[in-house]
Amino acid sequence: MAEIRKYPFCRHLRSDANVHITRFRNGKIVRAGRGLAFWFLPQRTSLAELPMDDRSMTLFFKGRSKDFQTITVQGNLTWHVVNPATLGDRVDFSIDLVNGKHTAKPMEQIEGLLTGTAQEIATQYLAEGNVHDLLDAGIEPLRARLEKGLSGAERLTAMGLEVAAIRLTSIAPTAELERALQTPTFENMQQKADQATFERRALAVEKERAIAENELNNKTELAKRETQLIAQEAANAHARATGTRDAQQIEADGEAGRIRTVEQAKSEMERERMAIVRDLPPSVLLGLAAREFAGNPNKIEHLNVTPDLLAALLAQFKDGAKPG
Repeated sequence: MAEIRKYPFCRHLRSDANVHITRFRNGKIVRAGRGLAFWFLPQRTSLAELPMDDRSMTLFFKGRSKDFQTITVQGNLTWHVVNPATLGDRVDFSIDLVNGKHTAKPMEQIEGLLTGTAQEIATQYLAEGNVHDLLDAGIEPLRARLEKGLSGAERLTAMGLEVAAIRLTSIAPTAELERALQTPTFENMQQKADQATFERRALAVEKERAIAENELNNKTELAKRETQLIAQEAANAHARATGTRDAQQIEADGEAGRIRTVEQAKSEMERERMAIVRDLPPSVLLGLAAREFAGNPNKIEHLNVTPDLLAALLAQFKDGAKPG
């Protein structure tokens, strides 16, 4: 906005570089340019100020699809002035000579023109397709259509305007239609979720069954091994018992054989001794008996020697002592 300072008989205007100032005197252009600063007399001067920088505006309008469904379009449009003289002739950009503000609403007029032109192009685009196709296509086809349509709009060119950029943020149905369109998707997603839940539960049941079966197999295997172990222990005990019994039998048989051998040897020795003694004369037998008595006197408690026995012994001893 231009800065205007008041003085007693004149005024001074100073403008920024991004605005175009047109000075009129008595209805004729006497000066025009960007970033001007000059003195003027308010009684015979008129001023117009046009913005030369890029201006952004919001796009928001509704259209109807081929299947009669309402669709909302939102976005942003950037425009700028390319011919300030032409635009100044078509739109009133006059400013108040006291405060420097526009006396009319030129910006609203231009934005209304741009919005109407964009809405006309978008409405035609939306009417060419069904709502599903339009939503599936997204915002890029509509943006390209708007950019092409606004860039080549003769009305805007004739006014000295140019569209610099178009950005769309959404192309969407009404809330009711959006919920209706989302229902099949939600149902499908819910079915997939239910299917996934069912599969998880089935997998969990299968895992539990596998775990239970594995535990049962383990228990069966353990019981089988325990049975085998018990049988093996019983066999080992039986073998040990059989071995002990056999060993005892062998030992008993050995001891019996040893005893039989010893007794047989004693018997043989006794028979041999008896055979030797049987052939000995009585005097020798008495001598042997006396020697045996002398070797074991403690074992004889009583000994009775009669006169007859003593006389007989002496006689045999005498006879045995005679030379032959």
